[in-house]
Amino acid sequence: MRLATCACGALQAACEGEPTKSSLCHCPQCQKRTGSAFGVAVFFPREAVTLSGPASSWTRAADSGFPVTLRFCPTCGSTVVWEPQRKPEVLAVALGAFADPGFAAPSQAVYEQHRHPWVNLALG
Repeated sequence: MRLATCACGALQAACEGEPTKSSLCHCPQCQKRTGSAFGVAVFFPREAVTLSGPASSWTRAADSGFPVTLRFCPTCGSTVVWEPQRKPEVLAVALGAFADPGFAAPSQAVYEQHRHPWVNLALG
C-alpha cells in the first residue's frame, strides 16, 4: 500500500499494488497544475485507489477531446488525483504526492514539444 497526500494531509489516495505506468508530461496544463516545468503521473487501476478526505474538482478538456477531472484539496490546493475519461479504467496520481524517492523513473515522456530546453532527464 502506498499513500499519496496533499500538502496539508487532508486529502489522501491509498494505492494498492504497483502502478501500471508512470509518465512525465511536458504539456502546458501539467506545467500550470504543478507550477513546475513538467508533471509526473503514476497510473493505477481505478479499483486500486481509495480516495479519502475533502476534495474539490475541476474538469477540463484534454487535447484528445475527452474530459479530465482533477481532484485537489480545498484547503491547500494540492492536486492528488485526476481522472482521464479517455481511460476510465485508471486513475492518475501525482508522483510528488507520494513524497517517495523510491519510485522508479517514468517510463515515457509526452508533449516533448513543450519541454523547457534546460530539462534533461533520464527515463526508466
